Amino acid sequence: MNRANPIATIWAGAMLVEQLGEKEAGDAIVSAIEQDIKEAKVLTKDMGGSSGTSDIGDEIARIIREN
Repeated sequence: MNRANPIATIWAGAMLVEQLGEKEAGDAIVSAIEQDIKEAKVLTKDMGGSSGTSDIGDEIARIIREN
């Protein structure tokens, strides 16, 4: 499968992290999501790309690690 867009789920995770008192971590996740969308290198089919679910997760994790 590997076709679903995981951004909403990842964003929900960021909100949970913020609710647990880790605002900086939550902000980092949201920022990485925004950067991924702006760069438009790794996008799922519904966003005009050809990447899979795990590709998006990997890219967001990479962005967080590098920032």
